[in-house]
This record gives sequence, structure tokens and C-alpha cells, in this order.
Amino acid sequence: MSEDAMGQAARSGPVGVILSVDPDRFAQVVEAARRIGLTVTGEQQILGSLSGTIAEDRIPVLEAVDGVEAVDREQIVRLPPPDAPIQ
Repeated sequence: MSEDAMGQAARSGPVGVILSVDPDRFAQVVEAARRIGLTVTGEQQILGSLSGTIAEDRIPVLEAVDGVEAVDREQIVRLPPPDAPIQ
């Protein structure tokens, strides 16, 4: 596989996302998000928050769902072990 093809595959692979949604339309937003390809991994209806994974190239479609207020990519933070020297 060429470097460009690998980059394309990485960009369209599943990424973790966290959505802020209108709590009054929570059920409708969850259903619409699933229809466009979101695999739901967590629902926090009272907070108006939804998490899941979706192909990166589908994020603009997800952002356009009526009732979705924001879509953020999950961020993974790795901390060094407590005994590691300060860098």
C-alpha cells in the first residue's frame, strides 16, 4: 500500500467523537446519528452528551444533524509514569 493510500485509509477510519446535543431532541439525534454511521458507545441524556465512533469522513454529515450542537474528536492524553524524569 502506498503512503498516500495509507494516509487515506487512516483519515477515513473510525475515530472517537463526543457530541453535544439538544437534550430535548436526544432520542431523535441518537437515531439520526446511528443512521449515518455512528457506533454509539455512551449516552448521557441528562447532560446532552453522546459518545461513539464514526469514519472521519462522515464527521461533517454528523455535524449537520439537526440537534447536534458540537462534535469533538476524542483526545487521548498519555502521562509519563510518576517516577519518570521531568522533560
